[in-house]
Formats: sequence, structure tokens, C-alpha cells
Amino acid sequence: MRDEVQKVIDEIRPMLQADGGDLELVGVNEETGVVSVRLQGACKGCPGAQMTLKMGVERKLKEQIPAVTSVEAVD
Repeated sequence: MRDEVQKVIDEIRPMLQADGGDLELVGVNEETGVVSVRLQGACKGCPGAQMTLKMGVERKLKEQIPAVTSVEAVD
């Protein structure tokens, strides 16, 4: 599952990088479906980062990988 998640994240990253941000996959809990990511660059302190995470990254991952239940940012 981790490889599938990484592939989707790699598809999303260019959009974030275009705005000066980035996203790193930290881990995938296959039992719970929770994906942990680290926001970097402009995304790290952006007020809209949580919205990007939930409405963008989480939505895309759930669409393509039904086992994903949520995405959480870690420091």
C-alpha cells in the first residue's frame, strides 16, 4: 500500500512545488488506513495547508486507494 500512496503523492507534488511547497510521505498505517505526511516549504506555515491536505491530498488518495481513511500532517 505504501508504494501506491507514494505514487499518488508523486502525482500531487508538482502542484505543491509550483507554489513553493512540498509534501513528504512519512508513513502508512495499513491497519487503520491513516497516511502520515510532512508538509515542507511554503506549505509548512501556510494558513490553507490543512484545507490542501484534506480537500486535495486526502481526497485524491481516497479516490485512488479505497483503503486510505485519512491523511494527517506530522512535524
